[in-house]
Amino acid sequence: MRILLTEGSSTSARQAITALALAGHEVAYCDPEPFCLGRFSRLVAQSHRCPPLGTDPEGFRATLRGLLAQGGTDVLLPIHEQGYLVARVAAELGRHAALALPAFAAYARVQTKLGFGDLLTELGLSQPRTRLLDDPRGLLRHDTPFVAKMALGTASRGTWLIRSAADRDQAIAEIAQLPAGAGPVLVQDWVNAPLEQAQAVFQQGRLVGFHATRRLIEGGGGGAALKESVRRPRIAKDLARLGAHLSWHGALSVDYFIDGSGEHPLYIDGNPRLVEPMAATLAGLNLADLLVQVSAGRPIAACLTGEPGIRTRLSLQAILGTALRTGRRRAVLGTIAQLARAAGPFAGAREELTPIGRDPASALPLLGLAAALLASPRAAPALVRRGWGAHLLTPEAMRRIEAMA
Repeated sequence: MRILLTEGSSTSARQAITALALAGHEVAYCDPEPFCLGRFSRLVAQSHRCPPLGTDPEGFRATLRGLLAQGGTDVLLPIHEQGYLVARVAAELGRHAALALPAFAAYARVQTKLGFGDLLTELGLSQPRTRLLDDPRGLLRHDTPFVAKMALGTASRGTWLIRSAADRDQAIAEIAQLPAGAGPVLVQDWVNAPLEQAQAVFQQGRLVGFHATRRLIEGGGGGAALKESVRRPRIAKDLARLGAHLSWHGALSVDYFIDGSGEHPLYIDGNPRLVEPMAATLAGLNLADLLVQVSAGRPIAACLTGEPGIRTRLSLQAILGTALRTGRRRAVLGTIAQLARAAGPFAGAREELTPIGRDPASALPLLGLAAALLASPRAAPALVRRGWGAHLLTPEAMRRIEAMA
């Protein structure tokens, strides 16, 4: 089928391009940036420029509607935060292409950290102890370590890992610079446990696809540089409850800490979308294709799962994570060498983000990042912030979307 992704900048979009192409679909995307990750792929049939969602949601809506009205798109796949707008005007856009989204009220509950925390409480699902602060200076009363989050934060933005007094002071200063209306600050207890992520696809409230991975090495912005797929029936059961409760239709992902038994998760974040779906694809479950089938209304008979024990890597995240942790050129060069030789922790791991053998152009952003960090490893924090681009939501854009007719 002919698929239109709502952006091409994120790692999730870049991986969806590969996963959808592997399933035989024709992939296009729209994005405000002329040189986003999706631009460097021979697997993309067409790219379109669009206004930025964060500052012009009305313009983004009009452009998306115009593209779909031209025909030639079978399925619209909201691959990132643009889903908030698409869910709000789903009836309008759904006249031109198939899509899979829950009701906007349900979508909105998972979109924000505050809403997701309230949902966990409502369902009796465990989460770290959480307090709300109206004034970020209240962080001074909390002993380190802890985690601070903006209530309206999305993705990895608006989250601070407070390990020291210096981290706390920096978080207070950065929160003070945020625009008015960003909402209260959430303070969560620090958890010393492995971090995992589960992704699911639902069809009218029924779980039809599930895959979980454990983060083995941290990359930039809290993402994973190295993952391993795991079997998590307890998490699948919890997600099935959540999806049925919200009558969810489409994709849903959660992050959580978990103990060694795999039976006692602490949920920390939810996303109403797929997040980097290639790990599941490489483990035998193409969630992006499954989402297309659900969007097209094809019945899925049973819940599909991926194979456990499959290791996958994101070379770009691995290099960036090393630079963030060490700030040292030699360490960055060592990680590049391990990736090139598939050695050390990356032995046996398959690449998610830059499938150079299948898609040679995908190497260009990776080579560019490696060159930039070898020249200046301490530039890594600035490079991470640049990834939070105009294709993403802002609190003001959320308010304007909620007011749309």
